[in-house]
Amino acid sequence: MRQTIALVDDDRNILTSVTMALEAEGFDVRTYADGDEALRGLAGTPADLAVLDIKMPRMDGMELLTRLRQRSKTPVIFLTSKDDEVDEVLGLRMGADDYITKPFSQRLLIERIRAVLRRAELADADPAEGGNVTVRGDLVLDPQRHMCKWQGGEVNLTVTEFLILQALANRPGLVKSRDQLMDAAYGENIYVDDRTIDSHIKRLRKKFKEVDTEFGQIETLYGIGYRYKDT
Repeated sequence: MRQTIALVDDDRNILTSVTMALEAEGFDVRTYADGDEALRGLAGTPADLAVLDIKMPRMDGMELLTRLRQRSKTPVIFLTSKDDEVDEVLGLRMGADDYITKPFSQRLLIERIRAVLRRAELADADPAEGGNVTVRGDLVLDPQRHMCKWQGGEVNLTVTEFLILQALANRPGLVKSRDQLMDAAYGENIYVDDRTIDSHIKRLRKKFKEVDTEFGQIETLYGIGYRYKDT
């Protein structure tokens, strides 16, 4: 059964090009030029996932997400500009599932969409089907539920952050280069800048320190990469 993606952006070029790419991958796509139009459209015909631009006229992505969360758990991926770190953090706290920074690779967006949809499907699956839970001292990672806990407290991670942490925690003590972490988070043959991985690591540490101010399990080896401290 074909899954439906709602694409909301005031840039007509993005609507056209991304729609073509998604349809070529077997998705049905409904496009909206602003948040108000999207809210009315999604109220009548829900989608399996929504991709929302943050900066839009009439109703921006933040307000649209707030309105959607009042009546729906539809997975949401934000499109943000490079300078919108505050918006990214607020969006994730409000219930977005992931974000992608403009300009973006269409193939990367498609992979993020597939990852978030898989996560949503697994969240609805029978818990008895779960497996592959990683436990490293105070850390618990359950990929089947996309659940991360530290010292019993839940840490809300994006799909990308979860995959990076999983790559590190699955091999504690082993140094992972930025290239290896890129492959783990984005898949092979998709290039992202080294600083993108550094930004994700920074956000991971910040989220864990909100649960435990003494968190220091993710270590930096300058010029080499990162590792999860072996305890």
